[in-house]
Amino acid sequence: MFIDTHCHLDASEFGDTPAALVEEALDAGVAGIVVPGVERANFAAVQNICARHPGCAPAYGIHPMYVERATAGDLDVLREYLQHPDTVAVGEIGLDFFIAGYDRGKQEFYFAAQLKLAREIDLPVLLHIRRAQDTILKHLRQHKVRGGIAHAFNGSPQQAEEFIKLGFKLGFGGAMTYPRASKLRELARTLPLESIVLETDAPDIPPAFLQSGEANRPSYLPRIAQTLADLRGLPLQDIARVTTDNARSVLPKIPPAMPNWRIQ
Repeated sequence: MFIDTHCHLDASEFGDTPAALVEEALDAGVAGIVVPGVERANFAAVQNICARHPGCAPAYGIHPMYVERATAGDLDVLREYLQHPDTVAVGEIGLDFFIAGYDRGKQEFYFAAQLKLAREIDLPVLLHIRRAQDTILKHLRQHKVRGGIAHAFNGSPQQAEEFIKLGFKLGFGGAMTYPRASKLRELARTLPLESIVLETDAPDIPPAFLQSGEANRPSYLPRIAQTLADLRGLPLQDIARVTTDNARSVLPKIPPAMPNWRIQ
């Protein structure tokens, strides 16, 4: 059994096919999917998808790439969604110092505000950390939360250690399937396995086995996991068991496994 800790089932690339994607993932051995919201405009879509499909779990947050159109009122709406009993995390939130023309001040304002909400409601967080690991860590030390996941981790071993100390698991996905991603693959090979969770970020971060332009899908998670198994010299079943336990430990509100799961 696998858990995809980060999958955008509501993405426009998937059209109106979340049911087919979930069934396909189940057939591949993916028994749980965490679906993060990224702005107020998609919170309802995320909630509806997760309500209709057992095994799917919602998170809600204002993504750093969407803060330009966010308002203070969006934080009030976010608080309401976070208080829903099915919500497993605050996210996707964080900082992105890679995108062109980013407003650092606005990004940090909304990130800090959402960390305060996570602490108030006692939820873990799903972090977007592109080119911003050290600043993210600074905020986490100032606004202590109950941990969460550093999504698409690609930092240094020292940064990994700091996230782990703060109660975070590190998300690995399609990027580690590329042979040229030597630094990332070394992290996947050497970091404590108890600190790693798996994710697709579908439809984004397509793994190396896809054709150019093909969207990532949650059903590809076991094939991505096979790369981690190969890097560490472990059976795929061990990777499935440990990463699933890791996901449930850091996101304890993930619902029970969907029925009839199996590893292909």
